[in-house]
Amino acid sequence: MTELLRKKVIFVITKSNFGGAQRYVFDLATSLPKDSFDVIVAFGQGGELEEKLRAADIRTIKIEALQRDVSVIKDLAVFFELIRIFKKEKPDVVHLNSTKIGGVGAVAGRICRVPKIIFTAHGWAFNEKRGAISRLAISFLQWVTVMCAHTTITVSQKTAEQILKFPFIRANKIKVIFNGVGNENGATDLDFFNRDEARQLLLGATTANTTTIINEHSAWIGTISELHTNKGLDIGLRAFALVLKKHPDTFFIIIGEGEERTRLSAQISELGISDRAILVGSIEDAKRYLKAFDIFSLTSRTEALPYVILEAGLAELPVVASAVGGIPEIINLPDLGLLVPFNEKVEQSFAAAFDELLSNKEYAKTLGINLKHRVMTEFSKQKMHTETFAQY
Repeated sequence: MTELLRKKVIFVITKSNFGGAQRYVFDLATSLPKDSFDVIVAFGQGGELEEKLRAADIRTIKIEALQRDVSVIKDLAVFFELIRIFKKEKPDVVHLNSTKIGGVGAVAGRICRVPKIIFTAHGWAFNEKRGAISRLAISFLQWVTVMCAHTTITVSQKTAEQILKFPFIRANKIKVIFNGVGNENGATDLDFFNRDEARQLLLGATTANTTTIINEHSAWIGTISELHTNKGLDIGLRAFALVLKKHPDTFFIIIGEGEERTRLSAQISELGISDRAILVGSIEDAKRYLKAFDIFSLTSRTEALPYVILEAGLAELPVVASAVGGIPEIINLPDLGLLVPFNEKVEQSFAAAFDELLSNKEYAKTLGINLKHRVMTEFSKQKMHTETFAQY
């Protein structure tokens, strides 16, 4: 009888790497009570998410044709494969994540009469720098997604406001639920390495000038980011080059991997900062290394509500971030962090903010303490789970 009463939930996401959307899916999929829910996660390209789900004993379905790039033939194959999956599995809830799968999955869900179709907008792709035709097509796809879904979760108020400008979108279909971090008891579960240990583990075994970099007096500005143009790492590097003139014993550390590595490596050489700016690459459970940094930087061109700033807050790091998307909803007061307007002077503004924190360590420490308090009270995992599972 208990088995019959379990709700079946299918999460669907395009890629199986471990960015913010994948982390969100993993967190929800592994947190649903197993005595009440039967959970499946479907995705296209394999990766870290797939490995983590299998280790957590979560059933997975791989959709071979599903990929990030647009392909009419493959996208039609995905559409019919989803219909096959939904008809076979008969889910009570389909929870869609990512732009690509949203429209296809929502329409397939409607055809199969899935009782509850939920789409989480981790950001709108029409905010990215694209051609006019591409932006129009993506805007239409996202409008279709929201129209077909029973509920659309947005991870920030800004994200909600943007979609509510579209025609025929009803406000009662949009639910703002912030991303959350910590554990179910409200405490951090990130198990950070301490400052010295994190620095040794990050660079001790791979860098020739280890002593200089790990020196306790050296300041580290750092970030954890996919190497993608949306993340604005080129802006951060140019700002850092300006800061070095006044603070020569400072390093810029980037944890992450992606398509922009070659271009960023070339930029580092062109700026003459190869001995101070380091692309560490991808590291498993990278958030555990956050305390290696003295300042956390996020120079994104577009964001929704990034997990990484919440994690930096739990690590008590002072944050310097772009004032885009939902970031000002996290850092909503001046004593929580430094926000940089995204305009023609963005590089100089980031440099000035870095300089301010490097020059005033007590002020920087206060910002980190204040941000941690806000994150733990307003952006808890427990709150996110309660509000999200209520939609099921």
